[in-house]
Amino acid sequence: MMTRSTFKAFALGAVAVALGTAAAPVRAHELQTGTVMICDTEKQVERFVTLFDGNAQAAASAVNAEEQNPTACAVVDLAYVSGPQVGMARGKTDAFQIVPIIAVAVNTPAGLRSVSPAFFFTLVKVREYSV
Repeated sequence: MMTRSTFKAFALGAVAVALGTAAAPVRAHELQTGTVMICDTEKQVERFVTLFDGNAQAAASAVNAEEQNPTACAVVDLAYVSGPQVGMARGKTDAFQIVPIIAVAVNTPAGLRSVSPAFFFTLVKVREYSV
């Protein structure tokens, strides 16, 4: 789990990047864009991985049904800043890093539109090699 102080440092750095300012001594974070699966909590991301069989939307919908929250997990096109890895999860065929992100914009048909920074968790697939 991410500690409160680690989260504060991460969030401050993300907001600084999103606003285009530098805030010492926080490290700069790289703004990333793309379609990602996001969940409100680390626990929901872990559950997503156990349900994931290649169809991200189906797994997200299943988590949402279990949570009785239609927006607990979603597949979205965002601009975001990633934080440090906070965990690992293994699914049926793949392993994933669990990473907190701060969403700063959403991609719309008219292009990226900034949003109030919002905290979520996402997954990064781990490339595994057989030895």
